[in-house]
Amino acid sequence: MLLTGLAPDPHRPDYRLVEVDRGRFASLPAVDLAPLGLQIGAEIPAPVFDRLQALADLEGAHRAGLRALARRAHARFDLRRRLLQKQHPPAAVDGALERLAGQGLLDDASFARDYAGTKAARGRGPMRLVRDLLSQGVERRVAEEAVRTALADDGVDPDAVVRAVAEKRARQLAGLPGPVRKRRLVAFLARRGFAGPVVRTIIEAL
Repeated sequence: MLLTGLAPDPHRPDYRLVEVDRGRFASLPAVDLAPLGLQIGAEIPAPVFDRLQALADLEGAHRAGLRALARRAHARFDLRRRLLQKQHPPAAVDGALERLAGQGLLDDASFARDYAGTKAARGRGPMRLVRDLLSQGVERRVAEEAVRTALADDGVDPDAVVRAVAEKRARQLAGLPGPVRKRRLVAFLARRGFAGPVVRTIIEAL
């Protein structure tokens, strides 16, 4: 394999367009290419080509991660799972996640707080919020702290939220016999993440 091109990337000045055997190979950071001693027209030694491939894999995983985060926020574990599903090599995925975290674009604590605040405002209870975050790979300690912080910072009163959610659902179940209505209301609130003495009191009142 011959290095047939090594030119500045017009879209990214600190990157170089690498061409191998007259075919486009990848756009890679100039700082990573400098130690490799690449010479246009020279054969690329196998270890050097392996390094080029690893750099290209890392760039591919990083850009895929950026696209995913541009669509919506992700927890680190969830983003890793998605990148692996898209067939990016594990080592490249892990390197890309480290780079994204270093850029301040991947932070489980920040993600969890934002997620909890948004979903709590839509009627999800604390237990459901923690479960949701755990399913996305957020550590339990981080998830529980994020839910507490989000509810406090946003001034969300879980008791008021569950009361509003329960009243709305009870109206939807109004045509059912009392025991059936109660059973379905309990199950509905449990799925939403609400439980405990306050919930039981509200259900009895309704």
